[in-house]
Amino acid sequence: MPHSQTIDAIIDAHHHEIIELSDTIWEHPELRFKEFQSSQLLSSFLEEQGFVVERGIGGLPTAFSATYGNEKPVIGILGEYDALPGLSQVAESDEEIAILEGENGHGCGHNLLGTAGVSAVLALKKRLEDGEIKGTIQYFGCPAEEGGSGKTYMVREGVFDHVDTALTWHPHSMTGVFSYSSLANYQVYFEFSGKAAHAADSPHLGRSALDATELMNVGVNYLREHMIPEARVHYAVTDTGGRSPNVVQAHAEVLYLIRAPKINQVHALYERVVDIAKGAALMTGTTLSIRFDKACSDYVPNHVINQIVEKKLQAVGLPEYSAEEYCYAKKMAATITADELSSAHREAERMSNFELEEDFYVAGKPFFSSIIPYRKSYAHMTGSTDVGDVSWVVPTAQFFFTCFVAGTPLHTWQLVSQGKTSLAHKGLLHASKTLAKTAEHLFLHPEVIDAAKKEHDKVTRNRYQNPIPAEISPAFHE
Repeated sequence: MPHSQTIDAIIDAHHHEIIELSDTIWEHPELRFKEFQSSQLLSSFLEEQGFVVERGIGGLPTAFSATYGNEKPVIGILGEYDALPGLSQVAESDEEIAILEGENGHGCGHNLLGTAGVSAVLALKKRLEDGEIKGTIQYFGCPAEEGGSGKTYMVREGVFDHVDTALTWHPHSMTGVFSYSSLANYQVYFEFSGKAAHAADSPHLGRSALDATELMNVGVNYLREHMIPEARVHYAVTDTGGRSPNVVQAHAEVLYLIRAPKINQVHALYERVVDIAKGAALMTGTTLSIRFDKACSDYVPNHVINQIVEKKLQAVGLPEYSAEEYCYAKKMAATITADELSSAHREAERMSNFELEEDFYVAGKPFFSSIIPYRKSYAHMTGSTDVGDVSWVVPTAQFFFTCFVAGTPLHTWQLVSQGKTSLAHKGLLHASKTLAKTAEHLFLHPEVIDAAKKEHDKVTRNRYQNPIPAEISPAFHE
C-alpha cells in the first residue's frame, strides 16, 4: 500500500479550491432558505469529488447531505452558508462602505463555516480510501441558521437519527472549544388588524393596528423587569401599515424573538408576551393573529468529545501572519472599540469558566494571542444556535476559531469586510484541520464515541421535544 497522506497534507493540497468556494459564497450572499447558489456550489463540488449527494433533505430545498462510506460509525460534519440582510460591505476595507446599499452580507462568516466542513470531509474521504480509518463521513449542508432554524426542522424530520456524533465550528475573533450552552428561542409574528379611517375627519371610526403594535411593545418593555436575568426579548416592527400619518392604520405587524436558557422557560415567557398582545388588541378594538415562525433548543455540550477537540486545537495551533497581514489587521483593529474588545474578553472567560491568563490579550496586538483553555462550563452563551437541536439527538461538539481581529463583533460590517481576506482563509483551513483530526480520532477510537453516547444519554435522558410544532412549515417565501 502506498504511503497515505496526512490530514494536513490533503487539506493543504486542496486549499485553493476551498478558498475559491468560500469567496464565491461571500460574493453571492443569500438569506435563509434561499441559499440556492451556495447550496448547489457546495453539493456539486462534493459530488464531483465522489460523494453521494442527496438534495432537499428534511423537506428543505437548500439542505443537502454528502456521504462517503457505508460502515459504522457515522460522523456528521455540519455546514452553513446563509447570510444576513443589510450588511453589504466592500471586502478588505477598514471603512464601512456598502457594495450595494441595503443588500445582504456574510456578517457571521458562514461562507467560511460551510467550506471548512467541505475541506474536512474531503480529507477524511481520502483517509477512508487509504484504509487508514473505517466508517462513514457525512457532510450536512444546513440552511437558514440565521432566523430560520434550518437544523431544527431537519432534526424534526429525522435527518440526523442515524448519526453517531456530529462536529461543527464557528468563525470568531478567538479560538476555543464551545464549552457552554446557548439560549433556546421562539420567533413569532404578531399581526393586528383594525379599521382604516381619516385620521383628522373621522378618527373615532377607525381602530388602529399600529396603536396596538406600539402598546404591545410598551407592555413587553415593562415585562423586562419581571423576566429571569438570562432571558432576552427582541422585536422588529415589520409592517407599520402605511406611510401616511393622516390614516388610521388598519394593519400592522411586529416580529418577536424570545430567548431563555431552556425551552420551557421560553414557552412560559412567550405565553406572557401573548397575553400582552391580547391586551393590546383589547385596548384598541383590533383583532390579533399569531404566526409561529421558528424555534430552537439550547445547546448541550459533550464533555467527552470536547476534550478531544481541545487537544486537536492545541495540535493545529493558531495561524501565523505576514507583515502585510499584520498591517491590515492593525487598521481593522482600530475600528474595534474598547467596549467591544472587553465584551469579547468576557465571553472568552465564560467559555473557559475561569479567569484567563494575562497574555491572552496583549495591548496593541491585533489578535488574541492564545487558545482559550478548555474547562467544563455551566454558563450560557447570550446568543442562540440551531446546532442546539442537533446536540439533543446526537453527541455534538463545536468550537470557535480565529478568523478576524480581536474583538470583532458578529453581525457587523467589520466581520463582512474581513470574511474574504487571507486572515479568514487561514482560520478556515486551520478549522478544517481541527474538524478532520477530531473526526479521525473518533474513527480510530470508537470507544470514545461510546463514552460520548453514554454522557449524552445521561444528560438528555430522552427529554427532548422538538420546539417547532408539526404543523409549522418553514417560511420559504419571506
